[in-house]
Amino acid sequence: MRRILGQRAHADSAPAAVALLRRGLALEYATLCWNVVGVVVLGIAAVTAGSLALAAFGVDSLIEIVASAVVVWQLKGEEGSARERRALRVIAIAFVLLAAYIAIQAAVSIASGTHSRGSVLGIAWLAVTLVAMLTLAAAKRDAGRQLGNVVLQTEARMTVIDGALAAAVLLGVVLNAAAGWWWADPLSAAVVLVYGLREARHAWAEAS
Repeated sequence: MRRILGQRAHADSAPAAVALLRRGLALEYATLCWNVVGVVVLGIAAVTAGSLALAAFGVDSLIEIVASAVVVWQLKGEEGSARERRALRVIAIAFVLLAAYIAIQAAVSIASGTHSRGSVLGIAWLAVTLVAMLTLAAAKRDAGRQLGNVVLQTEARMTVIDGALAAAVLLGVVLNAAAGWWWADPLSAAVVLVYGLREARHAWAEAS
């Protein structure tokens, strides 16, 4: 009797698990689509305003696309730990390149005295991204807990960090535009630099 009841309970929970899995995938696809659009929007805003911070956040969005793709593979149950390790190493290298790009551009910007201009497009996108990332993170965390999926829960924390970075860059861009504090732009880019180096170390350690 207990065995039969256990089988029934498992059968009843299967549809719920499938629904949660689909929800997790939908959230990851939403994150992917958002970041794809973000790369384009931030690229245009960064070039127009000459903003290092916007460019840095745009590159970070590109890296987040790769990270979300890895999670999608795992949620779909794709086999191949070797491919996962390669993907994590690619992410780590990308974060190092991001940090190098920011460091070089910040040095050039400060040495040449080049100041970025205000960007209404950049400010608007960062503000909306802040809200979107925190909303997606909460939904991913909830789905991950119900599924018992550590990968999804970890990626939810990455999404929270992405929202925090959006807030930091937004502050720098707004201060530059409103108060003329040109140094706020490269300073907020430095926040992304520190984050990039930390995530590079973490991703490489996970791949080992």
